[in-house]
Amino acid sequence: SEFLREYRAGRTPNPDVLCNAEIKFKAFLDHALALGADCIATGHYAQVREVDGLYQLLKAEDGTKDQSYFLYRLNQLQLSKTLFPLGGLYKRDVRRIARDEGLPNYDKKDSTGICFIGERPFREFLNRYLPAAPGEICTLEGEAVGRHAGLLHYTVGQRQGLGIGGRRRGEDDDDCRTESEAWYVVGKDLEHNRLIAVQGHDHPALFSDHLTAMDLNWISGTA
Repeated sequence: SEFLREYRAGRTPNPDVLCNAEIKFKAFLDHALALGADCIATGHYAQVREVDGLYQLLKAEDGTKDQSYFLYRLNQLQLSKTLFPLGGLYKRDVRRIARDEGLPNYDKKDSTGICFIGERPFREFLNRYLPAAPGEICTLEGEAVGRHAGLLHYTVGQRQGLGIGGRRRGEDDDDCRTESEAWYVVGKDLEHNRLIAVQGHDHPALFSDHLTAMDLNWISGTA
């Protein structure tokens, strides 16, 4: 419900964050402890360190696979009861160990999907619950440059899948370019069902000097 509510509001949620806080490290952890377990171990690429009685959440040794971001909502109790055996290993070493131990999935493709959706197209899942209303893709100036398949299918900063490609600028343009540039999503106009896009990876609209953070979680337990 939270996942769909965020998409309905024009945002792009990360369901793994909520899943970890409410399912893997709450419902599952509570059940394990009730069975008499001392702690749980998961395959996340992250690390836990205890310093003076406080538990710290650290990045994994393998920076290219680090998953500490997905665990930012965990608290002291949850971290104190969790082991991350892969945190100090590189993914290539994990695959080598799995191969040497005869595990058949040692070379399985990395998982990038959303756990509760399963093996089905993401767009198909969203369309089942939320109506997709196609509309125009417009520039900041309001010029229509393409069509989108529904605002819920796009996120700010997205480059691929816009379907409008580059657009070569002519010699008479003030900002003449010799090469066509890619388009990037910079916003959503929910009221008029328009996707806002700009051209060029260094366009000023793609950058910001501030952000608004909500639902903060202080892992130490104090601000």
